[in-house]
Amino acid sequence: MALGHGAPWAKGPAPSGPADSAVVALTDLPRQAQDTHRLILAGGPFPYDKDGTVFFNRERLLPAKPRGHYREYTVRTPGVRHRGARRIVCGGQPPTKPEVCYYTDDHYASFRRIIE
Repeated sequence: MALGHGAPWAKGPAPSGPADSAVVALTDLPRQAQDTHRLILAGGPFPYDKDGTVFFNRERLLPAKPRGHYREYTVRTPGVRHRGARRIVCGGQPPTKPEVCYYTDDHYASFRRIIE
C-alpha cells in the first residue's frame, strides 16, 4: 500500500495489517481531526448523526475484525457544507477507549493509522 500523498511523516512500527503500513502522528493531522479525536475520547457530542455508527470496512483496507468493531466519525472540512471526505475510523470497545484509530482524507480510499 502506498504511504499516501508522498508524506514525509509516514513512518513507524512494522506493519501488522493492511492499513498499518502508513501511520501519522495525531499532532500532524489537521486541527479538525485532532478536535474529532478529542470528541471520540470524550464520547461526544458529535456534530453529525452518522458519527459513531458502525464502519463495515467494505473496502477491506483495515485489518479484518468482527462486525461492529470499527466506528466512523466525520472530520469537518472548512468551507464544505456537507460531511466531506475526511473521517476517523476507530476500533475497539468501548468507543471512548479505542484500541486503534485511522485517518482518511479521501473517503476510505486509503487510511493511515494514528499514533499519539
